[in-house]
Amino acid sequence: MTTANQTSVPGLSAEDTAGVTALPGRIVAAWAAHDSAAFAEVFTEDGTMILPGVMCRGGEQIRAFMAQAFEGPFKGTRVVGNPVSVRALGPDAAVLVTQGGILAPGEDEVSDARAVRASWVAVRTDGGWRLAAYQNSPRDAA
Repeated sequence: MTTANQTSVPGLSAEDTAGVTALPGRIVAAWAAHDSAAFAEVFTEDGTMILPGVMCRGGEQIRAFMAQAFEGPFKGTRVVGNPVSVRALGPDAAVLVTQGGILAPGEDEVSDARAVRASWVAVRTDGGWRLAAYQNSPRDAA
């Protein structure tokens, strides 16, 4: 997933903008490595991840789900996406919207069936910017 090319988000410093817009890249890197622990580390301890048919609460549930998924339906896949928007909700929270999806092995473009739009709620923590919530939905209506 690429990050926004903007140098600042109104309401956030350049450093905070960089922290927020780095979150998708951290997810992409963890996914590329099929590293469920690194994936879960992007979330706050009590973060939520909602995917079609799935809701995980907390880092351990997210890690366990992704570990199983990387050995099963997500084995050999990659994830990609592009930011649609980034906006501050205050000095310690921001929302990103992305569009992308999962690439099956050998694919260079996301199929319509796996294309998604996603909402990312980022919050400032003592450890830097992390995800408090992530949710995605199919890009196209059924």
